[in-house]
Amino acid sequence: MLRDIQGLEVTTHSLVAIAAINAFINQALQYGREAELAIFEALSADPTCAIANAYAAAHYLSQESAIARQQAIPYLQAAQTYSQSATEREQLCIQAIAAWAKGAIDTAIAVHEAIAEHYPQDLISVQQGQYHYFYRGNKVGLLKIAEKVLPVHPNQPDLLSMLAFGLEQCHQLPEAEAIAREATRLKWNNPWAHHAVAHVMETQGRAADGIEWMEKFSDTWEHCNSMLYTHNWWHVALFYGQLSETTKVLSLYDQHIWGKARRDSPKDQVGAIALLLRLEFQSVPVEERWDNLVPHLLTRLHEHSLPFQDLHYIYALAKANQADLVQEMFTSMTAYAQTLDSTARRIWTVITLPAAQGMIAHARNDWEGAIAYLKPVLSKLWVVGGSHAQQQLFHQLYKDAVLRSEAESKMAALSWSPSLRIKTA
Repeated sequence: MLRDIQGLEVTTHSLVAIAAINAFINQALQYGREAELAIFEALSADPTCAIANAYAAAHYLSQESAIARQQAIPYLQAAQTYSQSATEREQLCIQAIAAWAKGAIDTAIAVHEAIAEHYPQDLISVQQGQYHYFYRGNKVGLLKIAEKVLPVHPNQPDLLSMLAFGLEQCHQLPEAEAIAREATRLKWNNPWAHHAVAHVMETQGRAADGIEWMEKFSDTWEHCNSMLYTHNWWHVALFYGQLSETTKVLSLYDQHIWGKARRDSPKDQVGAIALLLRLEFQSVPVEERWDNLVPHLLTRLHEHSLPFQDLHYIYALAKANQADLVQEMFTSMTAYAQTLDSTARRIWTVITLPAAQGMIAHARNDWEGAIAYLKPVLSKLWVVGGSHAQQQLFHQLYKDAVLRSEAESKMAALSWSPSLRIKTA
């Protein structure tokens, strides 16, 4: 039995496998583009390594697509098969990933919390725990799981980056920025720390500072996977949008966001959709870009990995005037909601589906419909996940509908006002 770079026992006798697992850990914590290559190098060296199989399954599950979920299954099954001879920590990791695969996110979170308690060296588990908290809208949990292991890693830059993001999401902005800057000082190539500072500056309206900060590190993002590469550039675009430099935003969309996206990646698609919508709020014509997204969204109609993602997909289809696809997806979302446990079903039926109707209405310029559907759920939409910056989109969309409705009402009132008549003698 060997130990990984975190000092944790791994059930393998292959030095090649442990070196590849170490590479995977580094890549995963840094959102590196070589994570998949590393974990398959480990499996080539030792196909019976339970934790390597579990990591492969988790890698696919994090892509949040139906195809990737299917790709995860054989690796999860192998991890479970070989778990009998694995360590307790490895068995817990496999249990958490198995729960994730089944959609039992509360169970997955509970296991990650147990790992943090008993094996605080395991930062991959902390990262996965934060991921689940994030898409449950649980900002406090996202912060607390990082804080729990901090005494073991007081100067570990990857953990400090996770901690900083948790602090920002809990509105502790000065603390978040200070810790993220320290994480960057400890490791310049630290995209999640860069990202945490961007969130702080976006929340505080410090657009010029944000551009300077992010562009200073942008060359290091070339080593990131497409999700964080495009997402960090997305934050740069938001800053330029705050300064009303919409031509620059369009350029960033074409060059670094959709231009460098993995076109089949749900997270890359969501980022592109969210940016196009923000551009439309500023009256920037982007029609052909909506059309260009449609072929890449066809596989999204029935997968329903995350309600947060579905709300973006259905809006984009509506903006592209794909009425049949919109109806097909909404019908599928409605049917899917009925298959879930009571807690998840309530989130979908009470919050997600009305929000989807509101977003469809907005895309069709039905401002009254958008207001009617969105107003009752707006304060509850945090449960579908996403950061504050991402969640702000729903509030902006509602406000836009209100403003446009008021403008149309004023125009209608003016057009129907009786003409003043001048009496003649």
